[in-house]
Amino acid sequence: MLDNQLGKETKARYYSPMKYSVPQPVTETLDTLAKADFEAYIVGGCVRDILLARTPKDWDITTSAKPDEILALFEGSFYENEFGTVGVKVPRFLPTTPSEKEHDVIEVTTYRTESAYSDNRRPDAVAFVSTIEEDLARRDFTMNAIAAKPTSHESRVTSHEENTPEVDLELIDPFDGQRDIAAKVIRAVGDADVRFGEDALRMMRAIRLFSELSENTRHETRDTRHENTDWKIEEKTLEAIRKHAPDIAHVSWERIRDEFSRIVCSGHPADGVDLLQKTGLLKVIIPELEEGVGVGQNLHHIYTVWEHNLLALRTCPSKKLSVRLAALLHDVGKPRTKHGEGLHSTFYNHDHVGARMVRPLLRRLRFPTDIIEKTTLLVDNHLFYYNVGEVSEASVRRLIRRVGLENMHDLMDVRIADRLGSGVPKAKPYKLRHLEYMIDKVSKDPVSVKMLGIHGQDLMEALGMQPGPKIGAILDVLLAEVIEDPAKNAKETLLARARELEREDLASLRKQAKETIGEKQEEDDRDIKKRHWVE
Repeated sequence: MLDNQLGKETKARYYSPMKYSVPQPVTETLDTLAKADFEAYIVGGCVRDILLARTPKDWDITTSAKPDEILALFEGSFYENEFGTVGVKVPRFLPTTPSEKEHDVIEVTTYRTESAYSDNRRPDAVAFVSTIEEDLARRDFTMNAIAAKPTSHESRVTSHEENTPEVDLELIDPFDGQRDIAAKVIRAVGDADVRFGEDALRMMRAIRLFSELSENTRHETRDTRHENTDWKIEEKTLEAIRKHAPDIAHVSWERIRDEFSRIVCSGHPADGVDLLQKTGLLKVIIPELEEGVGVGQNLHHIYTVWEHNLLALRTCPSKKLSVRLAALLHDVGKPRTKHGEGLHSTFYNHDHVGARMVRPLLRRLRFPTDIIEKTTLLVDNHLFYYNVGEVSEASVRRLIRRVGLENMHDLMDVRIADRLGSGVPKAKPYKLRHLEYMIDKVSKDPVSVKMLGIHGQDLMEALGMQPGPKIGAILDVLLAEVIEDPAKNAKETLLARARELEREDLASLRKQAKETIGEKQEEDDRDIKKRHWVE
């Protein structure tokens, strides 16, 4: 019966016509298993990557040895799961391994098959099997269902890369994964309905592989909404994703987040997100983003909100996850704030509404706090207004105070993505270059209490004040005034002004600090509204 599913074994096994680089710790692990009379193969994504001439991020081995037999062969190995996977400690060899770690770990897993996945996430049980072909039959995509092993120790020659020998490989490929790799096709192993029914996350993994593996073949044209990616998902596999899309709700948010993050950080993030929408997965994962589909904009945009968000992600110059998320989500608030139709429709406050949507959205996806806060900050401030000759140095200092000097470059990248996503030809016009000059010019000016020429201790010593909230309130008022005029940031000038402020009560000081900053912020907001037709 197995032959009917896999084809003749002789058709699945053959020798590669070329040599491949396999790190020495991997070949040594394979050797140790082989010398103990066990079959052992590298398998999965690492085989796919070396066939594609890509550097694998990790290496997995599958073997006929049982977990206790693997543990006996490798000192310091560990077995902490129910799926037959033993962690084998080896000397550091992966380029991404932090320097403080003493070892890398190669996962060595016993040949296995899996029972039903009643929760669409994990098998109810696993059973060890005797052949590599049975093990490969449980895997997700044909490109990942290829196993390989060096043909012999003698065939190895040392490559130019240290500790990475080049080897001849015997390939086990019962599902014609190499054919699909050559054709750049992502195809489920066997019945796609069964594969996605086993683990619904595989649907997102298919789209993530599409986004990561595709190379850019788009010709430069005015219409940049679509690119001709060279990889594709096989039609039956794609149809099964559409059919099973609601099942993604059974997968943990952490696993969804990891795949989504890799899509967003891939070489083709916009095409991946677009495919999430077209298959119905986005409706389950981020319904807020899908609200922009078909929503028209005003005279500043030739694309719908959805198309613009995708284009902003596609053209985002940054590779940082938080910046790319902000580019994708920067206008997520527009559908909920739209008033009117046609060229003069408005989206007043969509930046702030969007920020209030982004924070719970990213929390739901279990993103770390630093990513949530950074992305929210960028979305909240992406509409900063700047025109040469119209915006003062003080307003630039207020922007820096609000956003943080360390975040200004990332905010600029979101603005560039926003511009290019609107179809304009220049990513960074003169006025944005001038803003960079202004930021550099005022970067040493005080924008926080810590940068003032006096501190709380000075107030206590010079004015005889006692520790308490009034000191902080006075410093806040001084900062608000210094932001407007940095020349006032001299110790004697500040102390003289502090003596005047010390006579006022705490409530009055707090109100004064808030109003000083608030009035100026309202002026900045009016400029933003005027610029974006939201009055």
